Amino acid sequence: MSSSNTKFSAVTGSARKIKDNAADWHNLMLKWEKLNNDGFQFATNIVNMRNSQRDQQPPDDFPPASACQTFPSAVQQQAAGAAELQDECSRLQAVVDRMVVIVAKMEHLMSVQQGIQDLEEFQFGPEGRTLPLCHSWKTKEFEESSRVLLAAFSQELKLKQVILQELAHTTDADLHMVYLSCWLHQPFIPAQTRLALEALLLETGHRSL
Repeated sequence: MSSSNTKFSAVTGSARKIKDNAADWHNLMLKWEKLNNDGFQFATNIVNMRNSQRDQQPPDDFPPASACQTFPSAVQQQAAGAAELQDECSRLQAVVDRMVVIVAKMEHLMSVQQGIQDLEEFQFGPEGRTLPLCHSWKTKEFEESSRVLLAAFSQELKLKQVILQELAHTTDADLHMVYLSCWLHQPFIPAQTRLALEALLLETGHRSL
């Protein structure tokens, strides 16, 4: 155990809650990244299937639907492709549903942090505690850091929900690539957001200085 971890191993009260919150933030972000990777694979499968369906569309002079009785294998292939597409959409929906749960847990962490902040103000006045709880941050800085993280993931979740709704319904190949790129690179979770988590982990002793 590092000296930093030794320092925080027996903390209690507000400091313990803040330390536990930081660990929960880290774990939730790890789960989010795993879901993001899984979702990207499902989204890619959906795009590939939609592109394949578009390429297999019959030409304008293809026989009318009544004549398709003479092409049972083609009809069966279309039905199988639609079923596979629906399966991938369901998998992507399950990923987004789990992301909703993660953001709800992040909101709870934010609520806990706000409660600690309110308690500090009640005990010590509007300026809060004068001495830092951990290394150097005041309680308000933990609350501000949590707010930054929650805002980022809440916005990213909204983007994921839009992609989920639109991905299987568009036939534009360029738009497909935009959706996939947005899903993978997560524009609402920039590097600064990850730095905010690292700062939180450093301040609470989860990372060594």
